Amino acid sequence: MADLGPSWNLRQFLSSFAALLFIPGPALSLICYCNPCHETHVNSTCVAKPLSKCFTAIEVTEENGQKVDIWTFGCLPPDESTLLQCKGDRVPHEKPQTIECCDDADQCNLDLQPTFLERATTLSPGYVPRTYDGYDESITQIALLVSVTLCLVILISTLIFVYLRYKRREMRRQQYLEEAEHCDTFIAADETLKHLIDASQSSGSGSGLPLLVQRTIAKQIRLVKSIGKGRYGEVWKGKWRGENVAVKVFFTTEEASWFRETEIYQTVLLRHDNILGFIAADIKGTGSWTQLFLITDYHENGSLYDYLQCHTINASEMMELSHSAICGLSHLHTEIFGTRGKPAIAHRDIKSKNILVKKNGSCCIADLGLAVKYVSESNEVDIAPNTRQGTKRYMSPEILEETINPTHFDAYKQGDMYSFGLVMWEIARRCVTSGIVEEPEVPYYDCLAMDPSFDEVKKVVSHDRRRPAIPNRWSGDETLKVMSKVMTECWTHHPAARLTSLRVKKTLGKMQETLENNLKI
Repeated sequence: MADLGPSWNLRQFLSSFAALLFIPGPALSLICYCNPCHETHVNSTCVAKPLSKCFTAIEVTEENGQKVDIWTFGCLPPDESTLLQCKGDRVPHEKPQTIECCDDADQCNLDLQPTFLERATTLSPGYVPRTYDGYDESITQIALLVSVTLCLVILISTLIFVYLRYKRREMRRQQYLEEAEHCDTFIAADETLKHLIDASQSSGSGSGLPLLVQRTIAKQIRLVKSIGKGRYGEVWKGKWRGENVAVKVFFTTEEASWFRETEIYQTVLLRHDNILGFIAADIKGTGSWTQLFLITDYHENGSLYDYLQCHTINASEMMELSHSAICGLSHLHTEIFGTRGKPAIAHRDIKSKNILVKKNGSCCIADLGLAVKYVSESNEVDIAPNTRQGTKRYMSPEILEETINPTHFDAYKQGDMYSFGLVMWEIARRCVTSGIVEEPEVPYYDCLAMDPSFDEVKKVVSHDRRRPAIPNRWSGDETLKVMSKVMTECWTHHPAARLTSLRVKKTLGKMQETLENNLKI
């Protein structure tokens, strides 16, 4: 056992142990001689608290030019019972004094004889006070050095992280530009978009125009007017060699969404009559500003939402809108096998504002920025790296409850079908039967605000299990009756019980065929 030092005795050990265990009692208390004494003291003694000591102090004063020693005896308070306090001759005071302490016996301070260094009444000019032996200034310096070093490491790490992230973006951008430079395709003066797209399709790629052609088109486009704004950026009507095009200009903060949507649109064999036609994508700008362009076909009727706001439709038009929209969604959901096959794709943001109405009255699916791909070779879901989410009003119950399995691709397709059921409801409301038609409304207009919170939608859709109301007049029309049955089976609460896009496509196709036959008769 290590040497505990001369000041460590049995009484001090027991006192310390009692204090740690909170054991009170006079048996372990130290009795000291006191003078002067407090009025509560008895027999010129005081009782020192645990871990305290007895002390004797001497102070030198002058009376009538003579030095007089004033002695003081008593119990030292525990908070003052330190080595520094008990070495009074080493600490400067207003009046010359010194103190000695003891704790080895009751009234041990009667035997103490504190003295001054050379009995000096004042400190000599060359006197330097000693510092407390237990204190080391180097500890403070080391702590300060460690703190400064840690702050510098954090600062440098943050700067490195920001720089690497910036360089990564620049590398991706440079890679895109380098790939475009390797293309040797040029655009003839008399080429049109239709000719270019047909040529790219006949070449067998089926994944869009060559990059150099895309960059050339993007540089030659003239923006005419803004036709819409969203959380990702702004949509413009543009002109290229007299042809109308739609230009989606992304915010610079939405670069991940631009990359993702460009990647999805350039998927092999994605082009379809009921999916928005992709033309080109390019990054334009200098060091001070950047524009991210996504150029697609232009449809003057705008979105299905806008179209339904100002148009009523008959049963044939309703079937054309619904059937063409589900054809586009079914093509996305379907995997095409082959040497250069097409992966299955889930949209994840189906709503009437993301479906465009073409000039011939059919629909096409747009806005693939949130789409996910299924890689059958590795059985993995390729999820977009951006932080965007779908529209809350159209989210399925499992998404709102956050119980969806992110590694199961069918779960995303089932979410699309829930949203498509709501879109069918919007379309059916505008179908006129017997001169009656409902006003255009978004789903849950009667129980949710225009911009509801996530929790509000969750309560209505998931907890209360409410669904859009089916008007009574629909039951009197055979076409609307079948439409209501299909949409009800699309938005059912249990994902596995929902109809697939292929099943809905076949059902609506048969209904459309029946209507056309009836019109011919």
